[in-house]
Amino acid sequence: MTREPESIRGAGFGRAVVYGLLTGGFIATYTLWDKHAVSALLIPPLLQSWATILVTTALLTPLAVRNRGKVRAIWRVHRIEALGVAVLSPLLYILVLMALVFSPVSYVARAREISILIGTAMGARLLAEGDTRRRLVAASAMVAGVAALALG
Repeated sequence: MTREPESIRGAGFGRAVVYGLLTGGFIATYTLWDKHAVSALLIPPLLQSWATILVTTALLTPLAVRNRGKVRAIWRVHRIEALGVAVLSPLLYILVLMALVFSPVSYVARAREISILIGTAMGARLLAEGDTRRRLVAASAMVAGVAALALG
């Protein structure tokens, strides 16, 4: 008898699927908005990125202030990683916005999801999340689908 992994038993699996679908819906929504902002409204990518960072900072600051002890502890341990994210994440967002200026949103959105494969690989390698082979096969299938759509 084959034993199911803990992650796909019970209500947790259904909840994970719902959260995954909601996340995909939000990503699709903000990608379409980004395309509209930089193509139709002609907002420069740098300004769009700056505004996004400003709003995100305003929304997250109260949470960080309430949990400042945790924030300090995390900063002490993960300062390098936090600085890396602080630099690379906005840079990537600006590059995506620049691509949206002159490319169809369908190409950019699909290519953007290759980050799923990268995140899966990093989660398996750096975070030792387990079930590595199954996760990498599924993420690779998604990347193959993106490639097939781009070529087709």
